[in-house]
Amino acid sequence: MKFKLILLFLLLNICFVAFSQDKQSEKSQKQDITVTEKGLIKVSIMYPYAEGKTFNMEYYETKHMPMVAGFLGSNLVKYTIEKGLSSGIPNQPLPFMAIGTFYIKSLSEYQAAIAPNRDAIRADFVNYTNVSPVILVSEVIK
Repeated sequence: MKFKLILLFLLLNICFVAFSQDKQSEKSQKQDITVTEKGLIKVSIMYPYAEGKTFNMEYYETKHMPMVAGFLGSNLVKYTIEKGLSSGIPNQPLPFMAIGTFYIKSLSEYQAAIAPNRDAIRADFVNYTNVSPVILVSEVIK
């Protein structure tokens, strides 16, 4: 009887460990899916740093980017906002004050959504910056 209880206990532990590893594997796979954007289109809006130029990060984060994201609808996977801190080379000027990035499924859908709203988007620039952005459209490879 004691042997059967020990055997049962060992079997339960083995099942528990196997179940835990399966759950960790599933969790890891889900994280890989959220981290990997392979095949998505990435629209980077970069605001170059220059002496005398300004950027209101709070407005950009709470008003401008959500407004543009709203225009993109279900084509938008996610968006990010980055605040420039320094150059990658010591003692060199900051290359960009900020970068806003949209990850989208379809470039043609993006263009169709932005085109009728272009004037509203541009008119909002004065509310947060006096910089003309540089825009790069790219495909995420990895």
